[in-house]
Amino acid sequence: MPRPTPGRRPLGRQGLMVSSMGLGCMGMSFGYGKVDERQAVATIDRALELGVTFLDTSDHYGPRTNEELLGRALAGRRDEVQLATKFGSYSPDAPPRVPDGRPEHVRRAIDASLWRLGVDHVDLYYQHRVDPQVPIEDTVGAMAELVTAGKVRYLGLSEASARTIRRANAVHPISAVQSEYSLWSRDVEAEVLPVLAELGIGFVPYSPLGRGFLTGAIASPEDLAPQDFRRVAPRFAQENFARNAALVERVKLVAASRGITAAQVALAWVAASVPGAVAIPGTTKPERVAENVAALEIELTEDDLRGLDEAFPPGAAQGERYPPPMMALLNG
Repeated sequence: MPRPTPGRRPLGRQGLMVSSMGLGCMGMSFGYGKVDERQAVATIDRALELGVTFLDTSDHYGPRTNEELLGRALAGRRDEVQLATKFGSYSPDAPPRVPDGRPEHVRRAIDASLWRLGVDHVDLYYQHRVDPQVPIEDTVGAMAELVTAGKVRYLGLSEASARTIRRANAVHPISAVQSEYSLWSRDVEAEVLPVLAELGIGFVPYSPLGRGFLTGAIASPEDLAPQDFRRVAPRFAQENFARNAALVERVKLVAASRGITAAQVALAWVAASVPGAVAIPGTTKPERVAENVAALEIELTEDDLRGLDEAFPPGAAQGERYPPPMMALLNG
């Protein structure tokens, strides 16, 4: 039986077409511990083989080293992918953990990213975190100049509020908004998703597997590598772990009843909850790419969806998504 492969779908109304599932590349260089580059490249190769051509990175990841990795992995293959990167969370001339949305930084950041990636343009350029000190109109105005210059094809925002999205879109059409979204992170449902639907902006959920928690594969915080970011993430903290693990039992029950994996249940729930969204689950293992792609063929029943929604109402997870300094960077 042939393996399922992602089709293509539009992100936004401006013409950007991407694979119906993407690949988040952050973990290949950043956040979850050391990864062998050969394994990372093999994962990217497997993604392309399976039709996953929408690749997501950022100058923050590493910092910088994830873009360099993609540049090496994609040498000679630029036309096979839709490449998305971000700026503004990392800035060499700003204090740590301070977003930088100044127009002059926008212009410098894209040139540096293009050099690291070894390409002459990116398909989608996101502001990674909104800078509260710079009007969004100024930042997006500078991003729009990059479209005119041919360095960027389409514009996006990451973790932006509904109000910010409206203001940004009034300056230049925004093709996509990226935000964390999964069974245990449903904050965008109240205000952001309705605005995206109204304005015709695509939605790109990141961490749709709850940073791996929803797969049921993490039995204890001690399973995480010493340098793994999740060791300081509140939802993985010892005092919250058992409560959140109990929630995941419902995902495992649905998976067992359908003969699929918990990860596939979590991805199928995202697809059913926001039709047309392009999730970007991250992985560093080629076999996990195939497992994730297979989730595109899974349709959860109404009973499945009802049970998951009852188990995971908004706010069900115990603990914030990020430690306090990182939560402060989110655009409220």
